[in-house]
Parts: sequence; structure tokens; C-alpha cells
Amino acid sequence: MTDTIAVLGAGPVGLAAAAELALRGLPFRIYERAGHSAASVADWRHVRLFSPMGLNVAPAARHLLDQAGVVLPDDEFLPTGASLIDDYLAPLAALPVIARHLTLDATVEAVTRAGLDRVSGGDAAAPRASRPFMIHWRDATGTRHTDPARAVIDATGCWGNPAPAGVDGLPVPGEGAARAAGLLATGIPDVAGRDRDHYADRRVLVIGGGHSAMTVVLDLLRLADTAPRTRILWALRRKDAGRIAGGGTADGLPARGALGSNALAAVADGRVTLLHGFAATAIALAGDGASLLINGQEGDAATRFTVDRMVVATGLRPDLSLTRELRLSHDPVVEAPPALAPLIDPNLHSCGSVPPHGVAELHAPAEPGYYVAGGKSYGRAPTFLMATGYEQVRSVVAELAGDHAAARDVRLVLPETGVCSAAPRRIADPRPAAAGCCGSAA
Repeated sequence: MTDTIAVLGAGPVGLAAAAELALRGLPFRIYERAGHSAASVADWRHVRLFSPMGLNVAPAARHLLDQAGVVLPDDEFLPTGASLIDDYLAPLAALPVIARHLTLDATVEAVTRAGLDRVSGGDAAAPRASRPFMIHWRDATGTRHTDPARAVIDATGCWGNPAPAGVDGLPVPGEGAARAAGLLATGIPDVAGRDRDHYADRRVLVIGGGHSAMTVVLDLLRLADTAPRTRILWALRRKDAGRIAGGGTADGLPARGALGSNALAAVADGRVTLLHGFAATAIALAGDGASLLINGQEGDAATRFTVDRMVVATGLRPDLSLTRELRLSHDPVVEAPPALAPLIDPNLHSCGSVPPHGVAELHAPAEPGYYVAGGKSYGRAPTFLMATGYEQVRSVVAELAGDHAAARDVRLVLPETGVCSAAPRRIADPRPAAAGCCGSAA
């Protein structure tokens, strides 16, 4: 059997896993579908993180960079995605101990057990768990390859799999056509920078109540300072606006606490129109092909209005198709590993605290040697921080190295959000009493 450990993804957590493997002297290969490392981070390179540099640098990576003479920014520095790449991730990926194991333009299409599908258990001579994993991947020319691996660390994340706008978890009718027309974006578009001309002086609808949506709203406000005809509609699918306020000054990360506070302040002073309990029911291209007609519900009332642009920032979800032929279990609610799910489920999770966890919560009992780590390990839960992924892979690699005591000595202290989900703080509708709705009623 091969000794190689496959790392899927060369983002922050995948590179942290590589650093741990390099320090342990274990053979590994990283598969990255893009032509460069940290491709997902590059998509939001304009965004300033609310976690300081010290929380975004993996300890093993710091050790390797220190050895190479790379000077990192101050631990208290709040990096943008661009500076995270330029100052940390790109130098890390370029280190010879990592670069020689990094395969770019490698799209992993499936992970299986050698010669077996999900149903097959092997035989007495070669039971399932004794067979190597097989990494099925395609290179930039379209040529397909299959490599064996004794273990897999799946750090592919969720960035490329955004949740749709529908409150039922499905795309709203017309959502795909709006995206194809270039009028609907997902994630965190650079509305005040690279994409400025696309959004300036236009009526923009942002759907979502998390940090990504807040970031887009605040960026649109910056855009409106220089493009004053820009109008911002912010649609929350929940009826309770208080949840987006977050912990404010009680948040262990001040920049995170300020996101919700600043966004709600903009609503209160009329710069943003807030829609509570909003559910889009249909999206249609207007006759000019340059705007969108939105049909939906706001609370119990039907509503219909037109916008020029739409940003859907409703979260991410894991792509589980990659490992369909493996015997993996997922929590039925958040689609995380079953042992991890109760620690991160937003329906249960209290006060932003995540207990330390590692290999014990991430291992797959029916597929020993397979581990999901990083954002993908959180499934649909929204509270992931990079520091969590770094401790996950430190624990996993220690286990793969046979250092079982270190693998289970997990230590993780995360800044709390200052919000307890068991008793959410409620805020009255912050819209001015005279504020109009977002359009004419249907």
C-alpha cells in the first residue's frame, strides 16, 4: 500500500495540513483545482478579515516560514484577503518542502476505495479498510489520472458551492437566468472596487443575514458615498433583525462585532432599506434585459419590485458528491461529521464558543483514513474560523504520524461572539417610521 497522504485543496487549511505533514516528515501530495494556491481567498481578496493575523497563521506554517526567513505581519494586523495571500499563503505554498508536493490545475472528481464502490466490502484477503483510497482527478488538458493514497485530508471547503436564494434551500425560479444575464452575483462581489461600475448608481438587493451579506451592504454604502444614486435594499429571510446585531462590543473580535452594528446603524438612518422575513418567490428579467423583477413575500404581505442588481449571500454548503462512493455519515441537519455537528449546529450552538475538537470528531468510522477538515467539516454551519481548521489538521496529522496522544490533546480558544443563541437579543424594527417599502405592492 502507498504511504502517500492526499491533501485536497491548497487553501489556508490545506496548506496548514501540508505544513504539518512536512514537519512530521510524512509523504504527501496536494491537489489544487486552480492554477495557483488560495484560489478561493483570491475571490474575496478585497475583503478585510475581522480576525487578526495571529489567528490566521497556522502554527506549523509559522514555524516553516520563520525557518525560511519570511517575516509575517504583526499578529494584531487585520489583513485583507489580498494581504493574507501575499504575506502568508503564497510564501507558504512557495516553500520547497511544500511546493514540490503541490499539483495545480488538478480537479479531483471522486475519491473511492481501490476496486470498490460504496456497497462493496471487499473480501477476507483484502477487506475494505485495507485498500488504499484512489484519487480520481483531471489535469488542465482534460486527461484523467488515478492516484493511490493511504489517507485523505479533504480541505476543499465550500466556497464554490453557495446556497441559493430560496427560503426552502432551492433556487428561486428565474435565479439561474438572472445569474446568466450577469445581474445576480453570489458571495462577496467587490462592489466598491473591481466591480464598481456594475453597481454604481443602481438599485441593489442583497439577500442574507450573515457576515458576508453585511460586508456587501457596508461596501455598497462606501460605493454610495461617491455614487449617490446607489440604492440599497437588504432582505433578511428571518423576521428577527436582532440576530444580525451580533455581540457588538461584547464580541471577542471587535471588527466582527462592528459589522452588524454598523449595518443596522445604516438602516436606522435611512441609507439602507431593510426587508424583514423576506422570501423571494420568482425572479424575472425585465423587458429591457438590464434589470430584475422580484416577486416575493415580506412577512405575510406580497411584494413586487424592480432592482438593477442582486447579490445572494445566503451561506455555503458542502459538495458531498466527491465522496459519494465512500461510506461516510453526515449529520442530517448541518451535513457535518456526526460527532462534530452538535458542537457547531447554529440551532444548538451557544455564545459563539466552539469546544476544542480534532481527530476524534472528524474521523470516519467506516472509512478509516479519511478526514474532512476546514470549512467543509462545518457543513452548513456558519461559524467557521481558520484557526479551527488549523487545530483540526494538526490533530489529524498527529494521528496519521502515530502520535495518538498529541492527536487527542486538542487545544483551541476562539474569541466568542458575545451572542447566546438560546436567548437571542431582540431589536425593534430599526427602520424609520416614515420609511417606504421597497416597491409597489402586487
